[in-house]
Amino acid sequence: MTPPPARRRRGADGSATPARTLPRRGAVRRAQAITTYGVGSLIAVEQESFIVSGIDDAAEQWPRDEAPVIHEPRLARVLGVSRFRLPPASGDDSRDGIRVRRFPLWHHCPECHALDHVRKFNSPPGRNECAECSESLVPSRFVVACEDGHIADFPYWKWLHRGRRGDGEAGFCGGRMSLRSSGRTSSLRSVVISCSCGVPEVSMEGSFRRGALKDLKIRCEGKSPWLKDAPDLLCSQPPRTLQRGSSSVWQPVLRSALSIPPWSDTRVHALDKHWDKLRTCSSLAEIEIHLKYIFDGTASPVSPEEVMELLKAMEAEDPTGDDAPGLDQEQRYRALRDLEYERLCAGNPMDSGHHTEQFVCEPPTGDGKPLIGLGLGTPMLVKKLREVRALKAFTRVIDPETSSEGHEAELSLHRTDWLPAMEVHGEGVFLRLDEERIDTWAELPGVAERVERIRHRHQRVLAQRASDPTRVPISPATPRMALLHTFAHVMINEWSLDSGYPAASLRERIYSGDEMAGVLIYTATSDSAGSLGGLVAQGETDRLAQAVRSAVRRAEWCSADPLCIETETSGAGGTNLAACHACVMLPETSCEHNNGLLDRALLVGTPEDPSIGFFAHLLPQ
Repeated sequence: MTPPPARRRRGADGSATPARTLPRRGAVRRAQAITTYGVGSLIAVEQESFIVSGIDDAAEQWPRDEAPVIHEPRLARVLGVSRFRLPPASGDDSRDGIRVRRFPLWHHCPECHALDHVRKFNSPPGRNECAECSESLVPSRFVVACEDGHIADFPYWKWLHRGRRGDGEAGFCGGRMSLRSSGRTSSLRSVVISCSCGVPEVSMEGSFRRGALKDLKIRCEGKSPWLKDAPDLLCSQPPRTLQRGSSSVWQPVLRSALSIPPWSDTRVHALDKHWDKLRTCSSLAEIEIHLKYIFDGTASPVSPEEVMELLKAMEAEDPTGDDAPGLDQEQRYRALRDLEYERLCAGNPMDSGHHTEQFVCEPPTGDGKPLIGLGLGTPMLVKKLREVRALKAFTRVIDPETSSEGHEAELSLHRTDWLPAMEVHGEGVFLRLDEERIDTWAELPGVAERVERIRHRHQRVLAQRASDPTRVPISPATPRMALLHTFAHVMINEWSLDSGYPAASLRERIYSGDEMAGVLIYTATSDSAGSLGGLVAQGETDRLAQAVRSAVRRAEWCSADPLCIETETSGAGGTNLAACHACVMLPETSCEHNNGLLDRALLVGTPEDPSIGFFAHLLPQ
């Protein structure tokens, strides 16, 4: 990562002198530039703090020559872009890297306790230290952010000088502030701010209260420091005080898709820049003429017949014209899951395509008798898969799972035709539950009552986070979805003991709907280590039957029982019932729903009503 480039200066003769070489400030993995340290996030490097710049000015902030293109047409069409790009590498062989800007700008000196804007300390060139004490400056521990994604320095002046004016607004006295810790406790009460003007000193206690800044008439200034030349916007959201290193400061809004036929064949990538012209073709003869022009007379890697099939698939997935259904982005994104589910059910055998195929899915070869009576359909072994995860936006203060598009902060000041993304290659196992049995089970009064409690609380959280009260998203919590989600969690925990992958290296993909009842558990590594065969081997019928029985038996008891199984609410926003970190919760990177919408009782039942457990028949009587 590097700070923004220095401006070119004119020499004595008027000629432009080269800008100084940009210093490198730390390094992150490419995957972290999407999931952890993406655009708009704060990153600590040694004793300094920076914010990652946006992507709109690629020449200065996101160098394109170090950002290889990633192909995934389905996801690109849904997100309204033409392509994706890998983040620039930050290794020793990289010429550049992702640009960052210093943030927060308020610092304090641990020696003389001065608290001020970083420029007021008169630091020597290239160093971030107090000119008087020669001590390294410490960036502010506190920032303010709002639910619309704006972020700014904590208003120390206004917090300390509260009530200095008759109208209740904070005033500015021109004195020098200081920040010190009393050392008595580690609480905010020990963080004390004072000023040379003589105003009574105050502590930071109470600054994190939801309405603390609003009560002082401190409004959000609409600042977007990660975007170059971004104007301050009028914002109606109340600002909230956050710790600089808190996860609430930045949470990514990720969208992902599996590469499935026909787009999983890497040969079609050669046509990515030419689909606009090819979509105008109505016959094989016209396609053949275009292919000769595209490849300048050389042999095309894709035949005209294959191009015609691709065009038909493209039209089915993304219809055009006046009669095309008007689907919003979220509906089109959910439609991708329908296509993935169909392909996972149908399979794509190893010998069905070329060596360039990135999706291989087939049933196990063993006898299926061990699976009889478990409530499962025929599993599918996904021996080869590729997933593209794109960073669409990010949120602050609120969880992206409960936010709406109105609260999502943009990655650029001006709209771009690309988004940062990463690709992962690996393997997985696709499990389907018996849909008829699920329908019968979901009608049980005890099941409906528990899931309704989850759905009601989740809907309330969605309503609180909605930017438009008239367009509140509908909670996906249904008996089928909660069952599949909890089942995926217990299977990941079980397989992490046998597959050779830790739980943090496995991910879930839930397929829940009127005609869908499946989960894909797959590896989530960005290199070849994700396809070592350890997970696929768990999908063989003998091992799978044993793993399901073992996972259900583990879920029967939690070390936090009886409190866990008897709890009335748990999890963020109360969107869980019987679920905690001692039984079914997973690392956040493994779960699609931020460890919400979980209930272990739906798998094994409760002591009062064992019948509500879908897999209760597998438990010893």
